[in-house]
Amino acid sequence: MSAAPADLYYSAAHVWLQLEDNNVGRVGVTEFAQEALGDVVFLQLPELGQVVGAGAEAGVVESVKSASDIFMPVTGEIVEVNEALRTTPELINSSPYDKGWIFRIRIGNKGELSELMDAGKYLALCSH
Repeated sequence: MSAAPADLYYSAAHVWLQLEDNNVGRVGVTEFAQEALGDVVFLQLPELGQVVGAGAEAGVVESVKSASDIFMPVTGEIVEVNEALRTTPELINSSPYDKGWIFRIRIGNKGELSELMDAGKYLALCSH
């Protein structure tokens, strides 16, 4: 199991968000999610410039077991996608918090961060 950075926010949909500066955050799926998915084989990445609301579908991750939507943790504009995932989607499995990040967003409403979980609350969610 890879170690998650201490400064992550988590959604109940098993997506993490890491603030990189005042209004930009990096988004990916959690260790728990990638383990449940199994070997990732394809990602449908969001379009640059697309504005996606909190809780809305931003992309799809497909594995040998199933396909699962990637839900936006907070409202934001897609400002970058991890191009490496187009040819190496298994980075989601091997490095979910580092090389396997999925996209970066410009956060539209920082107040929505208060609706996300810290690591302790997220671990409690996963233990049920």
